[in-house]
Amino acid sequence: MWGMLYFKPCKITWRVWKVWRRNKDAFMKTYITNFIPPFLEPVLYLLALGFGLGIYIQKIDGVPYAAYIAPSLIAISMMYSGFFECTYGSYVRMYYQKTFDAIIATPVSLDEVIAGEILWGATKSAINASIMLIVITLFGLAAWPQSLLVIPLAFLAGLMFASIAMCCTALVPNIDSFNYPIFLLITPMFLFSGTFFPISVLPRPIQLISQIFLPLTHVVKVTRELTLGVVSWSTTPNLVWIAAACAIFPTLSVNLMKKRLIA
Repeated sequence: MWGMLYFKPCKITWRVWKVWRRNKDAFMKTYITNFIPPFLEPVLYLLALGFGLGIYIQKIDGVPYAAYIAPSLIAISMMYSGFFECTYGSYVRMYYQKTFDAIIATPVSLDEVIAGEILWGATKSAINASIMLIVITLFGLAAWPQSLLVIPLAFLAGLMFASIAMCCTALVPNIDSFNYPIFLLITPMFLFSGTFFPISVLPRPIQLISQIFLPLTHVVKVTRELTLGVVSWSTTPNLVWIAAACAIFPTLSVNLMKKRLIA
């Protein structure tokens, strides 16, 4: 019964793009401010860790440390963009700005409002990942044209992280409670998803947790192969994991949000 409640089909029409466009228009009003962080962040990380700390680190998996962490920075950006847009961003629009109330007063349904929020979160992931890919290319750390596949991957990963974030938004009692999923989910993924060192050096139980439960692990592995230009069939399970998450979490998040807003 509960499974049918949380996974029942959503009623989505073309009007979902109206919500997406509203968020896009708001984003473009401050586009300079929004574009600066994804442009400067990889520069700082690469200078401090890739070329600074990297001097004291031998090659990892046959590549210099800067080239090893560069794809991770893109993957982390996908996670942050989708997650924070659909947690703090969506919560502010829902609770403080009353944007959701204003939109559902039009023919746009609640399902479409939530789906539009998730699609915008996925779009922000693709935008930020594209900017970071340009920066990493300027450092000579991205193989072309394979790296261009990072952009559609970023949208897919952003859809996954935005949907997970929307589930959190549906469950938290107040905006301060987002500290819990950040501490319990985002921070472990940032550290233990093969971002700055191979997960193979971790204890076996942590390896299993990372490979089974942490979405960023799969995104990092695929992004690294695409960025380094060494695409292989070994990432197929990772792509299947991401696709499965994209099939489950959007529907779950919409139904959880409806339960919160309608109750």
